[in-house]
Amino acid sequence: MLGSILASCHDDLDITQKTAISSQSMWQDEDDAVAAVNGMFNRFRSAFSYGYMFWGEYRTGLWEDGLAGQTSRAQVYENTIPIDHSYANWEEIYTTINEANLILKYAPDISFSSLDDKKYVLANAYFVRAFCYYWIGRIWGDAPLLLNGFESPNQEDLYPKRSPANDIFAQVGNDIGQAVSLIPASSANRHLTTKSAANMLKADYCLWMYKVRNGGNSYLDEAASAIQAEMNDSSHGLEENFADVFSKEESKEIILSWKYTQDEYTGGYPSDYLVPVQYVSEGAIENPIKVGSHQQWCFYTEAYKYFLSEYDFDKRTTVSFETYFDEPKNSTFQWINKFSGTWLNKSRIFDSDIIIYRYADAVLFDAEIKLAENDVAGAVSDLNIIADRAYGKDDFYSSDASIAEIKNSIVNERMKEFAAEGKLWWDFIRFGVAFQKVPSLIGRENEQNILLWPVAQTSINKNPNLTQTPGYDK
Repeated sequence: MLGSILASCHDDLDITQKTAISSQSMWQDEDDAVAAVNGMFNRFRSAFSYGYMFWGEYRTGLWEDGLAGQTSRAQVYENTIPIDHSYANWEEIYTTINEANLILKYAPDISFSSLDDKKYVLANAYFVRAFCYYWIGRIWGDAPLLLNGFESPNQEDLYPKRSPANDIFAQVGNDIGQAVSLIPASSANRHLTTKSAANMLKADYCLWMYKVRNGGNSYLDEAASAIQAEMNDSSHGLEENFADVFSKEESKEIILSWKYTQDEYTGGYPSDYLVPVQYVSEGAIENPIKVGSHQQWCFYTEAYKYFLSEYDFDKRTTVSFETYFDEPKNSTFQWINKFSGTWLNKSRIFDSDIIIYRYADAVLFDAEIKLAENDVAGAVSDLNIIADRAYGKDDFYSSDASIAEIKNSIVNERMKEFAAEGKLWWDFIRFGVAFQKVPSLIGRENEQNILLWPVAQTSINKNPNLTQTPGYDK
């Protein structure tokens, strides 16, 4: 890592910050811009290291307490999120956005050794800003739209209001367009922005705009175009063995991941899923029980474990979770094998890269798009690509199925394919099944903004121009 922007939160704002390195000393040459991109990605993964699951999966009703529990987690599982919840705070995401804004502010005036290098820097900033605002729009709806970098507590617009969600999503579309147009085709670092990563974000966003925001058929067409570009890229494909996706960090299936290494950045949400080493008999440590160093705060519900174990020939099940009876301890333990890190010198290092997009996403996005286009055969063909690897069976799904059955099958395959990968809450909303599948949401369709999050009360206290999300302002 070449360096990073040093940032700190301004006491009065909670969503803006000043850079500790002045523009006079920081933005001098190409190396400074590259260092800023690396710093932005460091901030990026930090901002989502735990929130990725709180915002993207824990509201699905598929999670509950593990060997221990916390009230703040139970509130999310049960969709009773209070205004003082720690993940109602958007500060870290806006800090990441600010770093992207500073790159877009200063990098255009820096001389680079090649035009492609400059485009690469700018494309990364547009991509990260698009990703962050895409999540902000889905989490909070209306939100401040900040496009200028904050560097001083004396700048104007330090107390922004919430802009309409339509404006947030429009900005996401603009930024994705910039990223797609600027990113050099030769860019191949899967921990930064590539053409494939930009196309995956575009397809994800366009499907949301088409299905959730009622944006019209043009979004469906753009999603299809972006996915086809990715599926035509021969550098990516499914691993033959599902477990290899999570054991091979250079897997051909990975399109975008956040880099975690022992000496740079470790931890994140998977540290909550393993069994504390002190609970396990010595003979079972790592053989077979994967152990961690703190506490197992959460785990799948019994119903979800049963669902994941529906077929004994599903090769994904033991990657999604394993169970073992530890006879000396007279206890049954369970753990998740995805992103489990490294056991080294009797200590767990959570250095597994966190996968954001992989080729299986592209295949199931394609199935979703084809179903929306009434291409039943195409949707079933995509489903069978996933099923063939998972079940080892040809033509597992039949093209004689109804549209409703195929829709249900796509949702089910996503629930099995992407368990503990931070996607399923968005899937439930996009497919319109949240109020049917989430037990704590049944009968709550008329509660205002129940699918959104409140804004942290601390943010509102510090910024008098912010208002609470309607429905949480009682």
